[in-house]
Amino acid sequence: MAVVVAVALVAGVAAGFLLPRIMGRPAIADEQQTGLGRRTIDSLRAGVVVLDNDDVPVLINPAARAMGLLRTGSTPGSIAAHPLIRTLAGQVRRTGVRREIELDLPRGRDGAGENPLGVHLRAMGIGNGFIAVEAVDVTEAHRLTRVRRDFVANVSHELKTPIGALQLLAEALLDATEPADAAAPDLSEDLVAARRFAERIQHESTRLGRLVQELLELTRLQGAEPQPPPEPVALDWVIAEVVDRTRTTASARGVEVTVDGERGLTAYGSDSQLATAVANLVENAINYSGEDTTVRVTLRGDDEHVEVAVADQGIGIAPTDVDRIFERFYRADQARSRATGGTGLGLAIVKHIASNHGGRVEVSSTLGGGSTFTLRLPASPPDDLLATLPPVGIDSGPAGLRQV
Repeated sequence: MAVVVAVALVAGVAAGFLLPRIMGRPAIADEQQTGLGRRTIDSLRAGVVVLDNDDVPVLINPAARAMGLLRTGSTPGSIAAHPLIRTLAGQVRRTGVRREIELDLPRGRDGAGENPLGVHLRAMGIGNGFIAVEAVDVTEAHRLTRVRRDFVANVSHELKTPIGALQLLAEALLDATEPADAAAPDLSEDLVAARRFAERIQHESTRLGRLVQELLELTRLQGAEPQPPPEPVALDWVIAEVVDRTRTTASARGVEVTVDGERGLTAYGSDSQLATAVANLVENAINYSGEDTTVRVTLRGDDEHVEVAVADQGIGIAPTDVDRIFERFYRADQARSRATGGTGLGLAIVKHIASNHGGRVEVSSTLGGGSTFTLRLPASPPDDLLATLPPVGIDSGPAGLRQV
């Protein structure tokens, strides 16, 4: 709601107050109405900055000053917008498309502040070359997200050691209870029970280990570690790697994995992450398919996007479950997931990998008629906003400009 109000007010004030200034003649809007609009903008908790064609700030409210979105200009007594604001404005002018970005920015001149400033920036054109930028402080939401993410990461790391010990003990128990003569096993009832329990412990500890590993992977994808710089990735290599990873599982279930479509397509990002995303889709397709069926991987692309579609002939997904299958730990078929050792995190990982690469994942499914998951990625290098900026921090504090 604040976004709509801020942009509407900025447009109104710009039309009634700023444009006449640019035209070099007195304001023609009602003076009382203009003053009311300006006081309303000044009262907003969201920061508002309006830039002219030369990226000069012509309207700034106190919240924007308090967030440190202004800088001292090149000439004495002048002001300039933060480089991030100017970059956003330039992208809006070039593309004519509204831009939004959410990120953490360091506080202070040297970026040494302990608590970064979380901001959600929204830039859009309001006519006559003016660009309005709204900044919303989301620091607390980002802090809570970091706390939750760090907790999951720390607990997962601590669980790895006891899980590994359980797996080793289960293997040792299985070895100790193995009959001396496999052709004529002669085990007591207690040994048979102990061996059965050891097999179950081994199975569950393996599943728990996989869950911990996927929790760590998901934590990394959510920002616990910086994303690697994007590089060209040959999708032919990704598919070959995925087919090799899933060959044993597919063979054991009697499922054939086929590949068709275009060759020579290129995506941009991390080759290991893209291989993980496609592998998760193919493994899901195999696990939810019956014997003697086919999982088809299709590649296609155009000037804007490249796509990897994974289609199966499995049980399908109910319409009530389609919107939730990318949630963490959500399983459309609880019984099937337990039988296959699924963790409920595979599709959540795919979703985050797609998002981190500027793409998305979609699904179409018919209950009882199979499902098709499509990973859609940009066909051109990402427009990395931060890569175009110098390492500049944001000063926080009361209204007023700070020297940088």
